[in-house]
Amino acid sequence: MAVPPEGGGGVIRFYMGAKPHFIQHTDVPLFVSDRHLKKMLRLPEARGPVAVDSGGFTELSREGGWHNGATPRQYVDRINRYAAEIGIDWAAPQDWMCEPDMLARTGLTVTEHQRRTVGNYLDLKAADDTAPIIPVIQGWSLADYDRCVVMYEQAGVDLTVLPVVGIGSVCRRQATREAAALVYCLTQITGLRLHGFGFKVDGLREVAHLFVSADSMAWSAAGRREPEGCYFRLPRSRGPHRNEANCLRYALAWRRDVLDACGTQQLTLGVAA
Repeated sequence: MAVPPEGGGGVIRFYMGAKPHFIQHTDVPLFVSDRHLKKMLRLPEARGPVAVDSGGFTELSREGGWHNGATPRQYVDRINRYAAEIGIDWAAPQDWMCEPDMLARTGLTVTEHQRRTVGNYLDLKAADDTAPIIPVIQGWSLADYDRCVVMYEQAGVDLTVLPVVGIGSVCRRQATREAAALVYCLTQITGLRLHGFGFKVDGLREVAHLFVSADSMAWSAAGRREPEGCYFRLPRSRGPHRNEANCLRYALAWRRDVLDACGTQQLTLGVAA
């Protein structure tokens, strides 16, 4: 498993949420969903760092759980294929988010979502302990996240020695300071090396220096609101774009704005900017 450079000490790896075809056209770190990659017969070889999202948010919001998703064995096999053919840093597990609307969708409690998140990680590692899959802590309050850490400890997983641990259910927090406080406590007190899933720019301004890595695909939603589109085209792609939701040039411009907003001393990629 590749480790983001100098994480948790002021410099993080910032993965830009991406469409799979971006992989072969840029060397900036990309965050790509398994939901898209699994449909591809031929996978592109990465030019830069790539991490893989399991698509858990979509799975829970649409299906109310993972019952229609891949089994742990099937998911591990896919991740190993991505590692061999694309070259990836790591992949997220099939975790269970703990936002109130997710709990309403599944009808389960925060504790049960945490139990299933930890259980899935154990199942994935049991299927193949070498697969580059990271654990994720889930919760809503700080006490919830602390409980999730203890669940891993009781299962024999010491999160403090791992190079990357994901923190979920933070990307949609309305109170940025609340999410920032969670990250501070979990990194500075518990000592975890965290990846922030879907962190907003405002949140990154506050806590980028505490993460080892983070990701965001906010550019795509913003691009969808650009009605004029553009004539930029990648090789063999169709154009012009109706809007900017799938445009690499727009995405890279957005990324530069994020770097400027957060300060390049906090968000550093280790590759061409």
